[in-house]
Amino acid sequence: MTPLRCATHVVADVAAAAQRYARWLDYTVAEEGVVPDDLAAAWLAPASAGRRYVLMRAASGSDVLLRFVEGDPVPDYRPIRTYGWAAIELCVQDVEIVNQRMLAADSPFEVIGPPKPLDGFPTVKPMQVRGPDLETVYLTEIRVEDPASGLPSPASLIDRPFILVLACPDLSRTRDWMDSVLGLELVGPVAIHYSMISLAFGLPTGEKVDLITGKWQGEVFLELDQYPQAASARPAHPGALPPGVAICTLAFPDLSRMDGHWASPPVVRGGPLYAGRRVGVLTTPEGALLEVIEQ
Repeated sequence: MTPLRCATHVVADVAAAAQRYARWLDYTVAEEGVVPDDLAAAWLAPASAGRRYVLMRAASGSDVLLRFVEGDPVPDYRPIRTYGWAAIELCVQDVEIVNQRMLAADSPFEVIGPPKPLDGFPTVKPMQVRGPDLETVYLTEIRVEDPASGLPSPASLIDRPFILVLACPDLSRTRDWMDSVLGLELVGPVAIHYSMISLAFGLPTGEKVDLITGKWQGEVFLELDQYPQAASARPAHPGALPPGVAICTLAFPDLSRMDGHWASPPVVRGGPLYAGRRVGVLTTPEGALLEVIEQ
């Protein structure tokens, strides 16, 4: 089973984001409220306390959720240009049908990458869209039904998040950290033609980008991308969650493995995401927030 439990994105208007994902991605609300002071502090983002949030679930009923937290827009933020969590990848049953939905005249999503097989990965066929809150969402058709592949079998047209993408300034350093702190199975690096990064940075035609995939008990759930030197740290308002994808939430069985690495030590939290279990927060070498729930 995937350790991925939630992907959190900062949005200008939580109600508008929830309506958008309900209408266009068939998601439903699992919980809504305001961010408690202690949770915002654990995220190292005290200025995000009291801001509205919503948890949303795919039509499949999966327990891997999307969370939107309200935050003020950051004028200097540009997606796929900065280090940290870069994109959310959802698995879909038929990417061509999803593409037609996204291309509708009244769609709030811009197709920034039409469906096409991924270089070096023939079993997946992704497309990419961008939403009004500058969210970058990969919508990926899984073209193999083999549990040994480490890829999910979507149970609804647009299903759950199954991979989060981390933009790295030093891929080997992040790989070593993921290995030593989390004990992940890491595959790669593999050099591929990566259209999203090439477009964002204006890379020469044919230039490849290195990436590493992360697995837990054979399940793929993480992608680490080496970003070009032109990338930069992500701008953010002081004390607030960063814009874009702000948090990756995972479940792991042994929190003691992370002792000595916590940015915020584990405490018990309730609600449909945390379910009365202990939750702590790590920061990756890029400074990205990694929330870990005791399994």
